[in-house]
Amino acid sequence: MLRITAKAVALVALVIMPAAPSRAQQAPPPAAARPTTPGQDTNRAVGDSAGGRRVPTATPRDIVAMTEVAPVVQRKSVSVRGQTIAYTSHAGMLPIRNGDTGAIEGGMFFIAYNRDGASVASRPITFVFNGGPGSSSVWLHLGAWGPKRVRLMPNGDAPPPPYAFEDNPHTLLDQTDMVFIDPIGTGYSRAASQLLGTRFWGLDEDLRSVSEFIRLYLTRYDRMSSPKFLAGESYGTTRAAGLSGVLASAGITLNGVTLVSTVLNFGYSDQRRGNDLGFINFIPTYTATAWYHKKLSPELQRLTIDQVTAQAERWAMGEYSTALMKGSTLSPAEFDAAAEQMARFTGLPKSFVALNDLRVSLGAFNSELLKNDRRQVGRLDSRFTGFAPLLAGGGGGPGGGGVGDPSMSIIRNTFTPVFTDYARRELNYKNEETYFILGGGIGPWNYPQNQYATVVPHLERAFAINPYMRLFVAEGYYDGATPYFASQYTFTHMSVDPAIAKNNITFQRYPAGHMMYIDEPSARKLRADLGRFYEGAIRMQVVP
Repeated sequence: MLRITAKAVALVALVIMPAAPSRAQQAPPPAAARPTTPGQDTNRAVGDSAGGRRVPTATPRDIVAMTEVAPVVQRKSVSVRGQTIAYTSHAGMLPIRNGDTGAIEGGMFFIAYNRDGASVASRPITFVFNGGPGSSSVWLHLGAWGPKRVRLMPNGDAPPPPYAFEDNPHTLLDQTDMVFIDPIGTGYSRAASQLLGTRFWGLDEDLRSVSEFIRLYLTRYDRMSSPKFLAGESYGTTRAAGLSGVLASAGITLNGVTLVSTVLNFGYSDQRRGNDLGFINFIPTYTATAWYHKKLSPELQRLTIDQVTAQAERWAMGEYSTALMKGSTLSPAEFDAAAEQMARFTGLPKSFVALNDLRVSLGAFNSELLKNDRRQVGRLDSRFTGFAPLLAGGGGGPGGGGVGDPSMSIIRNTFTPVFTDYARRELNYKNEETYFILGGGIGPWNYPQNQYATVVPHLERAFAINPYMRLFVAEGYYDGATPYFASQYTFTHMSVDPAIAKNNITFQRYPAGHMMYIDEPSARKLRADLGRFYEGAIRMQVVP
């Protein structure tokens, strides 16, 4: 049972009340999906013989009874940039219902922060989520923009335990109310039964359920007239871009969308044989990483990060792309020249590049770059490194004999305990269920069959319906999960009016990784950039 302490408020949320378990409920839970971000293998749902997805039907005895109760409400304040902001938090769940029968099929957990005394008609509201798929919203919540944040070292590294939270000087609360959403299977959000989980775990399924949450929240909390924004990170950018089109088609147009570490077309960063584009788009990230660890030649090492990656971009789009396109028709001399240049821009041995046929995967790069130092490079943030127990045959990734991504180990160990402490002591949300922070709560994720997942058409439709919508794209130079050059390729190949693309889309890069906000200098810059973005998006809506 989820035990929630609630204060008397008029609006209601959701609590899951387990009935006596049937045999179906006593069965082992579905296999947990591996927490994925682009560049890793992803889970697919089991389909029928024709490749279609089987949507299970749940009988009444399979479904856990769900009853709506009031959310937990707290009134707090935070000091931000010379001002004290009084705000009210709501922590609870909203019901996600079957569109045909009206039956509650899941409860979606949220934490909302609303500035006290503001007019809901003019006060912006931002719906925020992370990705995975299978990730809760804790990273953007307690890392980037909530009123509190996890206390980290200035570069984002973990301090000695125990870990704590502190006032967040970079919160967005002075400019917008925020609703942090945990999609079904993440955080405390749950499907009404294991069988019904597959109605939520997939690209289109996720867009349907989260769009329904947003519609219901806007209706129930009387926020339809508010300026509306979305913000997502990693797979959350996939969700945000998809939602921009889904919501616009339903008559809910947005003022702005923030994309942090973007992936909108998975084919542009997928490194599989036969998809050379994925290898091309990783080259600038390899160059940035090698530059950071001082593995480039002296003439490149003397350049700034902007200058050295600009050179790598030009080579990747030019000579490198041409070499890969030639395939077996590439002459030995051309192959040797390409290997020489790739070694120059990646800091890898020329022989290693040649043995990999000019196509070095991210895992191979992360294992090889610092091999002589017996270190492996982080995937989410290549500034971070970890001990590599195997000097040959790969580093310490899953199955490699090590401890996994060193950058993830640093981040996850701090956020997990802090959220539980924060929810209970600061928000008074007393829930003893497992909070699925990243993986563990969802089953296999359903992607479109026989094609790379993409939400670009949704984003194109959103701009076609609402040419006033603004888009802010934040990328980290040292992000190996969603390489920034693949994001750039996406936007330069999007079918949007060039004038709208030029005026409405803003790009910013930061000398940090996938979660650039854990790096204090980058967090300050990101907050300043977003301040201008929100001001511009609101101003655009009032200009005739």
